[in-house]
Amino acid sequence: MKLTQTTLDKLEDILGEAEFVVRYERGNFQSGWCLLEAKRIVVLNKFLNLEARINTLLELIPQLEIDIDKLTHGSQQLYEEVKRLSLTEA
Repeated sequence: MKLTQTTLDKLEDILGEAEFVVRYERGNFQSGWCLLEAKRIVVLNKFLNLEARINTLLELIPQLEIDIDKLTHGSQQLYEEVKRLSLTEA
């Protein structure tokens, strides 16, 4: 997967379409992110560079409860690819 701003935007779109809010904030996050599940908010450390932001979302997305029917066709395909990647790395 290419580490570009477009890739980051597409990963953020998956979360947005799944009704999660993605925010970039200052914080002392051990893993670079924090998840407020009850409010469906994903908070990422704003000091992460582009590569770290993408890798963090690639790690996080497979762990979330995402209704694939809410996603657009393009986002569904990317979501499936992200899930496959997480299975091969496990």
